[in-house]
Amino acid sequence: PEVATALAALLNTPAVDLAPGSTPVLPLTRLQQALGPRAPRLFMKRDDLLPFGLGGNKVRKLEYLLNPHSSHTVRRFATFGTVGSNHALATAIYARELGFDCTCFLAHQAKVPTIAPALRTHARLGTEMVHYGGDYPARIKTLREHLWDRDAWVIPIGGSSWIGTLGFVNAGLELATQISAGEIPLPARIYVATGTMGTAAGLALGLALAGLRSEVQAIRVSDTAISNEQVLQRLMRKTALMMHRLDRSIPADLEQRSRIQLRHSWFAGGYARSDARTLDAIRMAADQLDLTLESTYTGKAMAALLDDAAEAGADNECLFWNTWNSAELPLAQGHDADLSAIPREFQSYLE
Repeated sequence: PEVATALAALLNTPAVDLAPGSTPVLPLTRLQQALGPRAPRLFMKRDDLLPFGLGGNKVRKLEYLLNPHSSHTVRRFATFGTVGSNHALATAIYARELGFDCTCFLAHQAKVPTIAPALRTHARLGTEMVHYGGDYPARIKTLREHLWDRDAWVIPIGGSSWIGTLGFVNAGLELATQISAGEIPLPARIYVATGTMGTAAGLALGLALAGLRSEVQAIRVSDTAISNEQVLQRLMRKTALMMHRLDRSIPADLEQRSRIQLRHSWFAGGYARSDARTLDAIRMAADQLDLTLESTYTGKAMAALLDDAAEAGADNECLFWNTWNSAELPLAQGHDADLSAIPREFQSYLE
């Protein structure tokens, strides 16, 4: 569709240009054949190939959130995540590229192999890493100590504000263009991992704006305190409302026209934890697609697709949206990072 005036200007002119061009969509023929004659036609959206430092879904949100022109006094970006958070790491990488300092408020998580390289990269980048935990008064005290009078531009956890969500509204329109061009048939279902839900929310809104009936299968990977139906609806409603205010041609009830289902069966007991289904999906992706997935996000989304494939039927098409980063971490190699900059609470992740 033709998206007009102020919204088009916002979607087409992000604060910073981190992800030029669109990412490819590819058929997953080998995997489809391995699943048998009743399997649906399978495709993949390769957001893991997004360029510039660190790929994956974080880039699309940060294009709109890293706004160096928000105030002439901004000198620092600040955000939140776990010690292995790709969002926190991507924010730190791009903040440095733009010439800003960065503070990351980090919480503990289950130990996985990607944490140590992430912390070392933070140390090399000069990220101010702050242990973030405790009760509410303790967290408020931490924020005051590290943000007060520092000219910081604060980005929410996962980048999932209405502004960050616009990055995936744009992604939904990008997919609609690829469908219109015949690069891929209209998928009945789109499988994507969801943590703070901005990716899934924006994608569903973008597809609805394009008039497409694909249903987003949002595979929950975070605790229900973060990922739940009520929070998802509020985020989608707020994003749709703000788009409508920017452009009155955007339906005010766009959130109600969206097709999305938040699914909980592949949580595997916790954030960054995995079970046999997750690990089997990761192995199958490696064997059939030569594709590397991880156990926190994309392995769980792939497990959901594979579990559903047996019942989907050959007449349907399903799309796996790969949100992970396939590039090497910049500055992750070598031993000259100042590891003393890593808070003592996180030193055990390096062992």
